[in-house]
Amino acid sequence: MRSPWLLILLINLTCLQYVAAQESPSFTDKLINFPARFNDRIQKKTEKLEAQLTRQTEKYLQRLARKEEKLRRKLQKTDSAAAKQLFEGSAEQYARLGEQLKNPTTVTGRAGGQYLPYVDSLKTSLSFLQQNSNLLQSEQAKQVTSSLQQVQQLQGKLQQTEQIKAFIRQRKEQIKATLSRYTNLPKGLTKGYQDFNKELFYYSQQVQEYKDMLNDPDKMLQKALGLLNKLPAFQSFMQQHSELAGLFSVPAGYGSNQSLAGLQTRSQVQQLMQTQFAAAGPNAQQMLQQNLQAAQAQLNQLKDKINKLGAGGADMDMPDFKPNNQKTKSFWKRLEYGTNLQTQKSNNFFPTTSDVGLSVGYKLSDKSVIGLGGSYKVGWGKDIRNIAISSQGAGLRSFLDVKLKGSFFASGGFEYNYQPLTTNETVTPDIAAQGDKWQQSGLVGISKIISLKSKTFKKTKLQLLWDFLSYQQQPRAQAVKFRVGYNF
Repeated sequence: MRSPWLLILLINLTCLQYVAAQESPSFTDKLINFPARFNDRIQKKTEKLEAQLTRQTEKYLQRLARKEEKLRRKLQKTDSAAAKQLFEGSAEQYARLGEQLKNPTTVTGRAGGQYLPYVDSLKTSLSFLQQNSNLLQSEQAKQVTSSLQQVQQLQGKLQQTEQIKAFIRQRKEQIKATLSRYTNLPKGLTKGYQDFNKELFYYSQQVQEYKDMLNDPDKMLQKALGLLNKLPAFQSFMQQHSELAGLFSVPAGYGSNQSLAGLQTRSQVQQLMQTQFAAAGPNAQQMLQQNLQAAQAQLNQLKDKINKLGAGGADMDMPDFKPNNQKTKSFWKRLEYGTNLQTQKSNNFFPTTSDVGLSVGYKLSDKSVIGLGGSYKVGWGKDIRNIAISSQGAGLRSFLDVKLKGSFFASGGFEYNYQPLTTNETVTPDIAAQGDKWQQSGLVGISKIISLKSKTFKKTKLQLLWDFLSYQQQPRAQAVKFRVGYNF
């Protein structure tokens, strides 16, 4: 009696396993199917970054060439021989560097300069897929080869930028050495050199910005790299062929008894140190300790300087000015979005209203934001006993926030607001005529940013504003406005 039920149960289990196998592709299937999107995303990202890097480098080269020409003309008036010696052929050098940017170069081995972990992982992953093309279809194998060439080409472009920065630093030192020979330089020459120094600093920051963008993979690329990392063969390949493995290569047989043969023991090292101390005199050990402390202090000072320069100390070109960290960011990254709420009590002409505003600001610098926005006015009725939701108008806004100190900002703006009058016996013809027009508001006041623990409302913004044009409005609106907003 049980055998038919057992047979049915076995058939059902077999069917479930078949369905699960159809719905959950194997790891090999995933590996075969993912490189198409993987390659497409790689090529789009690397092509975009390479184009941006080339375009920005060309702009900076042109600016620096123009600034050197200005310096040449100003130095010509002071010392024509020095100007000819210092600036002869510099314009051709800048033009030559610009032409070299247009010629793509590739890096097949370990790239010099700053180590980029994501680029290393990406390049090693593509090399692994290229050497294991049997896991891929023929078209996918071609895409892997193309993506690898694109990454190598981007690395070549980054190496070109390092060479360009080295050339500009060399020019900076040459100009500085020449100008330092003069005791009383004209202000134009001093300012010209400072401008040249600024351009070098901002170019270094711009390159670092693109490197940071390159080291920020999206979720799809992270998932693809994580999928590859589950393969033992890929892990072994990564340990042997990545740039990091080349930097910290471990010799064969490391840690074995054979590899330790011939090395000095601890007792031999201690005996040698004691012999040296005895030969140097009674105060040798104390002098050594003092020298070590002095060296440690210098290392700490150097570390603090590197931390202040930022970007891991990749560029040591800190000019004598306060840099604008927004200057090297793209247009979209300098935008700041916000919303705010303002409530106005009722009077003889208007019901109680709330203005819901939206804004977008552009960061001119780390301390100033300029922007535009709009608002929609919602009516709530005359009082708590007479609640009536209604549409009461709209507004157009402009604003400027300038940081004063800490989280306090000086705020100002100009607005146009439209709110139709309610029909009642107190509305005179002249007031009614004014109420049908857009009213102007000029605002000045103080804003404060309050950092809340919530990620969504981390930048809560409180504003106290005075409308100095409210006294000209017919009918007159409130002069003092309080707004609560949030920036994203």
